[in-house]
Amino acid sequence: MNASRIKFHHAPNSRSGSTLMLLEELGAQYDIHVMNLVEGEQRQPAYLKVNPMGKVPAIEHLGGLVTERPAIFTYLADLFPEAGLAPGLGDPLRGPYLRWLSFYGSCFEPAVMDRFMKHEPAPTSTCPYGDFDTVMDMIEAQLAAGPWMFGDRFTAADILWASALDWTMRFGIVPRRTVFEDYVARLMARPAICRAAGQDAALARAQTLAVA
Repeated sequence: MNASRIKFHHAPNSRSGSTLMLLEELGAQYDIHVMNLVEGEQRQPAYLKVNPMGKVPAIEHLGGLVTERPAIFTYLADLFPEAGLAPGLGDPLRGPYLRWLSFYGSCFEPAVMDRFMKHEPAPTSTCPYGDFDTVMDMIEAQLAAGPWMFGDRFTAADILWASALDWTMRFGIVPRRTVFEDYVARLMARPAICRAAGQDAALARAQTLAVA
């Protein structure tokens, strides 16, 4: 494999689908390593050498490893500045952009997993996300002006957030608010996102047929 190409560790029908969407939006050249989560391939020794957490997505580039979607999205969007999906240093949106990428991992994910697993959250004063309803209200307020998270400017953060809201609404974890549904619909109509969704569906079908 050419070391300058991105190696993308992926499993269909998983959180890593949003990274596939981002790669397509960026027009990136990448090699994809597909794993079957049902078969437990992400827990096999070969992949645990890549990510001991046994999680996807992960990317390798120029000899370095990046895991955790906020970090992956920051890295990839900065790697392709010509795509215009990341405000650069000196751009007034750079701080808000990084804030909302970080908010996803530090507040949204813990909040939705506590809700999904029916865990009693910690007291508001010590809970990392405060409380679930405040998290949802903050997201709705940020998206209210639309059409994207930062008004008319589409960024990598929109791919992360709209894909996450899509998944969590499907599972009934996040409430189906009109602002959320409209936001997801706008993302899913983009040509690159449609390509990624089609590719992911084809990979999932291939895995199903392989064990049929």
